[in-house]
Amino acid sequence: MEPGLMTHVTDGTATVTISHPAKRNAMTNAMWQALPPLLERLAADRSIRALVLTGAGATFCAGADIGSLREAPEESKRLAVAAEEALAAFPRPTVAAIRGYCVGGGCQLAAACDLRFAQEGTLFGVTPSKLGIVYPASSTQRLARLVGPATAKYLLFSGELIDTERALRTGLVDEVLPDGELDKRVADFTSLLAQRSALTQTAAKEFVNGPGSAGRSVHWEAQERASGDTVEGVAAFLERREPRFVWPEAREGAEGR
Repeated sequence: MEPGLMTHVTDGTATVTISHPAKRNAMTNAMWQALPPLLERLAADRSIRALVLTGAGATFCAGADIGSLREAPEESKRLAVAAEEALAAFPRPTVAAIRGYCVGGGCQLAAACDLRFAQEGTLFGVTPSKLGIVYPASSTQRLARLVGPATAKYLLFSGELIDTERALRTGLVDEVLPDGELDKRVADFTSLLAQRSALTQTAAKEFVNGPGSAGRSVHWEAQERASGDTVEGVAAFLERREPRFVWPEAREGAEGR
């Protein structure tokens, strides 16, 4: 099977699967390059409420394909950073569903997701020190924000792999699931996300991710007033029912008719 990225959309969730089984789903330069335009197409689909990134078979991603690194190391690094940034900028919630190995570039992609759910027994590592590679500044800073400076230094200095218990303790993952329960938990969680306010999620993601987002509060407060989400949310709470939030685009379309 040719290495690549596979996509399917079910019930408002887009799943992107890294597929290079011959090399534990290692990312080739062509795969890095394909990810940003793929994410752009998915972002344009307003039926998608969440995105899941996972790996084919029994592993998530073992990093960058060493053949690509040997042929064009600087190009490979540039493409990896562009893919990571595109994933971090995806406008809806993103969840990495991780099993097997999540190493190097795989850990880079997982860290760019909003949340990470892992199967017990998964191993994590950030391994540039084993290859004499300078890990990109943006990737290093994202990792440090996620796990803290000390754990980021441990991972980067040593290149050692850590287990799910330590990954959970340090904040590298958000949940650890028993064998066989990962896919169901991720499906249930993304279904839950689809029931929540997209307005709240989008604004929260911008505020958490964006260092200069404080000035956008006025914009999002105006969106909140116009959306009707607060009125609906409070009414649902008082009426003891689930809220019926409407996608902003759906609301704008209705108003334009």
